[in-house]
Amino acid sequence: MNDGWEGLESVTTDIRDSQQATEDLNKLCLRVFGSEDGEKLMKWLRSALLEQPVALPGSDPSYAFYREGQNSVVRDLEARILKARKM
Repeated sequence: MNDGWEGLESVTTDIRDSQQATEDLNKLCLRVFGSEDGEKLMKWLRSALLEQPVALPGSDPSYAFYREGQNSVVRDLEARILKARKM
């Protein structure tokens, strides 16, 4: 079924739902990683991923993109935890 442009008009997004979902996810990250075990896991993620070289001499250039993706996940988790603490 293809409604063309008319199909787009029927899509309504309430920004409040999106904001609430983001806040809920931030709070979830804080609950999970705010515990003693969660803090240990986050410390390990940071040392195993963020505090390692993104690329090594002689490695395939695509490896750097892969590593940056890993780093991005850890940075996102840390940012969500920080935002939840400020709520």
